[in-house]
Amino acid sequence: MTLPPDRQSALDRRYMRLALALGRRHLGETWPNPSVGAVLVAGPPGAERILAQGVTQPGGRPHAERIALAAAGEAARGATLYVTLEPCSHHGRTSPCADAVVEAGIARVVSAMADPDPRVAGRGHGRLSAAGIAVTVGTLGQEAARDHLGHVTRVTAGRPAIDLKLARTPDGFAAGGTGRLIITGPLANARIHLMRAHSDAIMVGVETVLADDPELTVRLPGLGDRSPVRVVLDPALRTPPQSRLLRTSDRVPTLILCGPAAPPEAERAIRAAGADVARMPVDPDGRLQLRAALHGLGERGFTRVFCEGGPTLANALARHGLIDTCLIVTGARPLDRAGLPAIGPDLADLLASGAFGLAEETRAGPDLFTSYARSSPCSPASSPMLDA
Repeated sequence: MTLPPDRQSALDRRYMRLALALGRRHLGETWPNPSVGAVLVAGPPGAERILAQGVTQPGGRPHAERIALAAAGEAARGATLYVTLEPCSHHGRTSPCADAVVEAGIARVVSAMADPDPRVAGRGHGRLSAAGIAVTVGTLGQEAARDHLGHVTRVTAGRPAIDLKLARTPDGFAAGGTGRLIITGPLANARIHLMRAHSDAIMVGVETVLADDPELTVRLPGLGDRSPVRVVLDPALRTPPQSRLLRTSDRVPTLILCGPAAPPEAERAIRAAGADVARMPVDPDGRLQLRAALHGLGERGFTRVFCEGGPTLANALARHGLIDTCLIVTGARPLDRAGLPAIGPDLADLLASGAFGLAEETRAGPDLFTSYARSSPCSPASSPMLDA
């Protein structure tokens, strides 16, 4: 039975929404690979049934398509596969998913977007079409591009996507002098912790470590094991061995990025605490070269980094064009005195430019979440990073 195009499109969107929801479950757990969702559907339109579902597993393998196909078995023959990213077509630790789809006898594949990985980049869809499988590409493609932003950025620009978060008072301040300024309430904080759980890494500068001594873990019931890698930009290795970051490095990985001249004895103390240290180039003023540091994270497999480093780091990232999404959380209580502005001039200019657009405004209790997203692709690197 052939459906009219509008009804077929509505049906495709329905099952692609499910595939996208599945893929989001493992965001932050599958790097260096993307977290893909897959749904197998069989039967006549209007009486169709879901045969199986799949999501890329922690560590990046098995892929979502293989999990769904294995669960469906012979019932997959003649079915439709909905998948949030083009099935891979290259040999890695396993044979290509595109080959598995062909061998399973799938009749139709609905793919949200092509994979920009140069080892795939249309070859997966081409392999399916050559085998006589009907292929539809682009269903809910914008939603898939947001979910797979980290993968896209890593394979096209050689660095992870940077999701910046800043909290500010209604009068625009991130800090108010001595002591830590509590800006947001429990509902907003819970949402931030969920965003941490969906990230590969959390990144801050050493000044944040020295000022706040944060732990940077996920503290939501049942999600304690979803804490991402903590990354500290620390050119001179000033992170104290007694800091909470280093004291918890035995259970949550911590990576300190420093300059080539950082003291060897400080590196030994940090490594003894259980953290890793990587040396990166610095600018003439001694600050880490941010682009080089992020490329170093890309080489380690990170795809999406949640930056909670405060106004100084945020402004520096904006100056170098290294922000992909920006979340500004505005609390309910003003500071009512002079303080540290949350948004620096470079970030303000970036958000006001055509390079970014307002994506969403929502509330978590009394706190306002304002999200901005890059409206144009990031600048490509000379040599892209590839999935494992």
